[in-house]
Formats: sequence, structure tokens, C-alpha cells
Amino acid sequence: MSTQGSERGRGPDESALEPVELIRQSGTVLRIGRLALSAGTGSYRVKSHMARTGRALGLDRIAAHVTLTEITATSYRGPIFRTEVAEVRNVGINADRLARLELLASSLPARASSRDVDAALDDIAARPPLYGVLLNALWAALACAAFAFLNNGGVVECGAVLVAAGLGQMVRRTMMHRGINQFGVTMLAAAVASIVYLLVVLGLGELAGVEGGHEAGYVSAVLFLVPGFALVTGALDLAKLDFSAGIARLTYALMILASAALAVWAVSAVAGLQPDPPPPPVLDETLLLALRAVASLVGVLGFALMFNSPWRMALGAAGVGMLANVGRLALLDVGLVPQAAAAAAALAVGLLTALVAPALRVPRITVSVPAVVIMVPGVTAYRAVYEFNSGETAQALGYAVDAGLVIVALSIGLAVARMLTDRTWTFER
Repeated sequence: MSTQGSERGRGPDESALEPVELIRQSGTVLRIGRLALSAGTGSYRVKSHMARTGRALGLDRIAAHVTLTEITATSYRGPIFRTEVAEVRNVGINADRLARLELLASSLPARASSRDVDAALDDIAARPPLYGVLLNALWAALACAAFAFLNNGGVVECGAVLVAAGLGQMVRRTMMHRGINQFGVTMLAAAVASIVYLLVVLGLGELAGVEGGHEAGYVSAVLFLVPGFALVTGALDLAKLDFSAGIARLTYALMILASAALAVWAVSAVAGLQPDPPPPPVLDETLLLALRAVASLVGVLGFALMFNSPWRMALGAAGVGMLANVGRLALLDVGLVPQAAAAAAALAVGLLTALVAPALRVPRITVSVPAVVIMVPGVTAYRAVYEFNSGETAQALGYAVDAGLVIVALSIGLAVARMLTDRTWTFER
């Protein structure tokens, strides 16, 4: 969809306005925005890429309206303009693409041609995922197993989660790449992970003589489905006063979460299980601190790699996330309320990312979001949906409020860190 117009009173020669060239330039600007949006970045970064590209191509101004799945952009040059609309149906996370688009947008010369920019975008769009289905499933499995330990799981729970989450992510990745509806895929992947977890635990009980009581850890097996990226970027969009994009992202995240939770509830209702967390392990304080550090490192690393991050970027995020999450857990141990501990940890993540991301030459979001995803209270959110479906409305509301406060606190911490370290966030223009 496009429109062209001219301002009255100027009376320029129509042939001098080069509308065909404007069409090419506008299309290139819209394309970089569409690629960035499909890779999972926030609307503020999509607009930034489009504005930088527009300036390099010689356009006077780019006005863009960005939501979760749509971009409406108007390119201005002199007295003429062109408006285009694009829709993005594949909502996902591709950290490698985000980094390459960021590098391209920041390295454009003062004057660039549409042909050169389109050629660079062709190369970025054609790049396959860094990791195949099996490796991607392994990263999800490691992340969820680390989550299981941080949620007080023992050896049995972590081992069962490793198998279940890997198979669940394998199903999810395969079906998503075939273009199947995301919400249906989420429900199926959650059901597969929950059922496999229970089968592994029951099998260990029958074959290896493992005592019962490990079934409660099955919630950790579906934490790879928690839409942490959408939750965090949606809240950051709201912090930038971009309400249409922020509300759309949060709505999408809640729908994904509800789809997964409904499948988990259905499996647990049939099996007669309760999502009560396991009791904390009795360990020496020094050993517990070391294990928490390792679990936090592995958890963030797994999520970063699952988001298609290169190893250098993933290790940077893992280091930042490990320090922040161990600190958050220490604050919880001394009695600080969860939302305050989450805000302090997210602030630390944001400040550390301001140092680490430029050194690695990667976008901040590719480091900060994986580092805080491990702090998203996925177990609490799943329990809220479970209690709603069980008719325990008061308990469900309590869990929902607890989870919501922590997510808000994480977003506040990241937003404050950006305001302290980035002038474009500190001052409205």
C-alpha cells in the first residue's frame, strides 16, 4: 500500500522529484525494519534501524508505526512522500540476525545506494540458523535443567527435565519451521515435554528403584516456552511510551504463556499431579553458591544459544546473567522481597551490558534479555494458570500478581540502566 503527494505552493518540476527512486529507497527502509521485527527486537530498535538507513539513502525523514506484526512507514524527501505497510507473520528470536542488522545500520556511510543496502540485506536474510534442530534442542534442554536446579530440583528432576525439554523443543522447532500456528505448536510442545518428564520419572522408579515424589519438577520441563524475550521487550517498549507495540508484545507473551500452561494443566489433571515445588536441597553454603553460579551460567548460555546467538555473544550474556542471578538469589536468602531483588539484578544486568556489549560489538538487547530471562518467574506464572483452571481463584490471583510484579521489576531495572547509560533513553526527542 502506498501513497505519493506533494506540498502545495512549491511547484517543483514533477520529473525532478524522481518518484521511482523514492520507491526503491522506501522499500529498502521498510525491508530492514521488517527483518529486524521478525528477528524479535523491540519497536524502538526497529525505528532506529529504519531512520539510520533512511538518512544514509538521502531521505529527509522516516515516520514509522511499529507493532508486534506490522510496520507502517512513511518516507519523506523534499515535497514528496511514500507510505508503505508491511506485515510480519513469523514472530521469533534470531540474535545473530539482530547483531548483523545492528552492525549494518551503524556502519552505513553518509551516502549509500539502495542497491548496496539491499545486497547486504539479501546476505543477512539468506543466512541459515547457526544451530540445527538437535543442537537447538540441546541448548533448551540444558537451560531448563539449570532452571530445574535453581527451582530446588535434585539430580532426578534435572535429568528428567533435560530429556523432556529437549524433546519438547525439538517438536516446537520442527513445527514452527513448517509454518504451523504458534499457539497450537506451543500447546503440543508443552504437552510433549510434560508427558516425557512423567514417563522418565516413572521409568526411573520402575527400572532403577528411584523413590517417588519427583513428579512436581515437571513444570521446569516447559520453561523453554516462557516468552521472556517478548515480555521484556514489550515492557521496554512501554517504557519508551510506545504503547501499541508494548501492549501487543505483552498480549502475545500472555497468550503463549496461557497456551503452554493449559497444556501443562491438562497433563497434570489427567495424571493427578500438583505443581508444588520440591523442597530445597540441604547443601553446604559454599557448595550451594558454586552450584547456583554454574546453573545460572548454563541456564543463560542455553537460552542465548537457543535464541541463535553466536558463541561469543552467548558467553557474554552468560557471564552477565550468572553474576546478576547469583546476586539476586543471595538477596532473596537474606529476606528481600522478590520484586526488589529482581529490580536490583536487572539494573546490574543493564549496567554490565553497557560495558560488555560494546566490547563484543553486539546489540545490548542480545546480551541483556537472555541474562534476565532466567529470572522470569515462569514456575509462578504456570502455577497461576493451573490454579485458575482448578477453580482456586484467590490463589491464582496471588501467583499472577507475584509473577507480574517480578516481570515489571525486571523491566524497570533494565529501563533505569538504559536511562543511566544511553542519552536516547534519558531524553525524549
